[in-house]
Amino acid sequence: MTTIEGLHNFRDTGGTPLTGGGATRTGVLYRSDALNALTADGLAQFAESPIGVIVDFRTPTERAMAPDLLPYARPFEVVELSILEGAMSTMAQDLMRAGGADPSLVAQAMAMLPTLGELYIGMLQHGAAAFAEVARLVAASTDDAPTAVLVHCTAGKDRTGVATALLLDAVGADRAAVVADYASSAENLAGVWADGMLATLERMGAPLTPALVELVTGTPAAAIEHALGWVDAEHGGSAGYLRSGGLTDAELASLRGRLAS
Repeated sequence: MTTIEGLHNFRDTGGTPLTGGGATRTGVLYRSDALNALTADGLAQFAESPIGVIVDFRTPTERAMAPDLLPYARPFEVVELSILEGAMSTMAQDLMRAGGADPSLVAQAMAMLPTLGELYIGMLQHGAAAFAEVARLVAASTDDAPTAVLVHCTAGKDRTGVATALLLDAVGADRAAVVADYASSAENLAGVWADGMLATLERMGAPLTPALVELVTGTPAAAIEHALGWVDAEHGGSAGYLRSGGLTDAELASLRGRLAS
């Protein structure tokens, strides 16, 4: 299963090369944009997938604006782990509301926008417990029932991208391959999704500067490299970072067994 109709940035993380040889397992960890636009065929595809656990990183406001659609054919466990950093639609709305129609205030609001790398560092500083819980859910999944984990936010590039990079890196995935997976989101989102998001921001009065366009639609390799570099410097790597969020050594071993064996 490589696509689900109605999703722009969906993929299985299986097949990511490991530094010791081999690749991560398929059917264990998936990533996606929000599930609010699944078509009838997409819902059927989703129901037939190994996915049983859905981790939603969006804030309550984001969920209310675009509730996930899920199949009725079978139950799913939905785990809400709200992470504020990366809630771009909410952030942009708040900034533009603060700026109002005054161009100088809009310019001040735009100047306050972080780079993606800065955004990710803030996310990492506050989100260790949430990211460790994702690792715990993946570690607890099995092949006996549809318990594969899907992580998503709104675009599936920032909160989802950081979470996926951490888990893949922690189980020994090749760093260049981890970065490449992150970077591929921009191409997946280009077109309908990106154009729609930018048009919405433009209607709100936000000038579409290169910095804002990258923040909302981009996934430059340097951004996730910056984040992983911070993890290396502060925690000795992604495994150490997840431990700082409460992941035990036994859970880390189970994570590696599920994803990397």
